[in-house]
Amino acid sequence: MSTSPLPGDASNDPTDDQTGRFVVQPNGRVRPLSPHLQIWRWHVTMFASILNRMTGGALSVGSVLIALWLMALAFGPDAYATFTGWMGSPLGLLVWFGLTLALFLHLTGGVRHLIWDAVIGLSPKSADALSWASIIVGVVGAVAFWVFLFASGRVSL
Repeated sequence: MSTSPLPGDASNDPTDDQTGRFVVQPNGRVRPLSPHLQIWRWHVTMFASILNRMTGGALSVGSVLIALWLMALAFGPDAYATFTGWMGSPLGLLVWFGLTLALFLHLTGGVRHLIWDAVIGLSPKSADALSWASIIVGVVGAVAFWVFLFASGRVSL
């Protein structure tokens, strides 16, 4: 036998809720409050989703740097030498590595979403595995790209 209150019982009225689990919307409807991040248990798919959004924002900043590079190229050899001097410094190379990492992580996150859009790998276990794979492949790809750049002599400190 259930011990929950009956539907007409006053103790079941969400407008009288003292726990903070309900909120009154602007239209007057009482709706349950969504749980916050502190309530949810962290899992890798949450991390991969947040990481994908953050890398998208980082790539927006990277597009500004590419626009500055093109502007320096258009303004002549002195402006270009100044830009490449800054971006070729250890700090500049760190920025480019970060943008490369963002690019690879965003790319692999996009592939992960394409796989999910094909209704493949949606069970919790396979979704976690695919999220881990997208993170690992993104990091390894970015590191491998920079190892190639340094090994080939195209970039040096």
